[in-house]
Amino acid sequence: MSDLLIAAGGGGDPVGTAIVHAATSRDPHAVIATYAWERLEVDPTPGPLGPAAFTGWRGSAGGHRFTGRTTAVPPAGSTLPRLSESLGPSLLLLDPYQGVPGLARQIRRAADASGCGQVRIVDIGGDILTHGDEPTLQSPLPDALTLAACATAGVTASVHVAGPGLDGEIPEGVLLPRLTGGHLTPTDQDVRAAAAALAWHPSEASALFAAAATGRRGTVRTVGDEVRLTPASGQVHHLTLDQALAHNPLARALYQEQPGSLEDAERLALRTCGFSELAREREAAERLSATAPASRAVPVPTSRDQVLYTLWQSAPGAGCVTFRYAARVLGLSWRDIPRLRELTKADGPLLPLVM
Repeated sequence: MSDLLIAAGGGGDPVGTAIVHAATSRDPHAVIATYAWERLEVDPTPGPLGPAAFTGWRGSAGGHRFTGRTTAVPPAGSTLPRLSESLGPSLLLLDPYQGVPGLARQIRRAADASGCGQVRIVDIGGDILTHGDEPTLQSPLPDALTLAACATAGVTASVHVAGPGLDGEIPEGVLLPRLTGGHLTPTDQDVRAAAAALAWHPSEASALFAAAATGRRGTVRTVGDEVRLTPASGQVHHLTLDQALAHNPLARALYQEQPGSLEDAERLALRTCGFSELAREREAAERLSATAPASRAVPVPTSRDQVLYTLWQSAPGAGCVTFRYAARVLGLSWRDIPRLRELTKADGPLLPLVM
């Protein structure tokens, strides 16, 4: 028997999910199911990736399991194969292209294979509790699909919101009143469960959560905006599946209407929330393709002081920046994050702007 967790939002959520797992269980055989749905700088193809977008799967009773030998078929890209080597829990692919019924079958299969009595759904940031009308909402569909599919699968599930507000989609002050259950704060030891992944992965929300859990406070500059870390930023809040569904109108609509494809789910999201994140991704990918300059390597700077001064100038008032932000400002790729860490001698989740 092994624990089964679902990283509800895809992207870098498996990193934060590993921290939540360490804080709530000591099972060394845990499994994290996740979408291969990442930012365009990682995967230039819009939308999630299905099994056919990868080679080198490991056979598993629970579904498609990532290993270090799993490879995204170009032009697609993914951090998940490398994450499978950096995190303790195994990683399984969630494929949403068959809609809610297909996703429910995958979750049921994974739950049966794990033998666990309860599925833990983890969301970093908290947009899984969206009411659908928040002006800063950006990506409600993955989380809503997860809730609807778990309800359809009939699994016993709990919902865990880590780092309220840290993904920039629902402000902390709006989100906290929706979190009426108990909460915990991971320890430094729990955060170390994701240290190998945080050393190179570009996830900002998971890095902010890890930093807050280990005591970091104050203003942090991210690619999207400034984020203020508070005591609540390092917390993990617990809800039932029914409580989460009661908050999320898109998840309820997906559960009630059971769209049989991602395309149908997208149309339902457009009708419910007033926008389609998939359409936005497609438009952004087209712009990126049309405006991208000829690929050329930008050398990593060699002066620590110059790097910190450049970042300090670009982020006035911030005590730290995310490594993704630092790479962006310096004209580097997220793949240069380990070299930036080495240059700046920063070993935590964030880069302090200390000269």
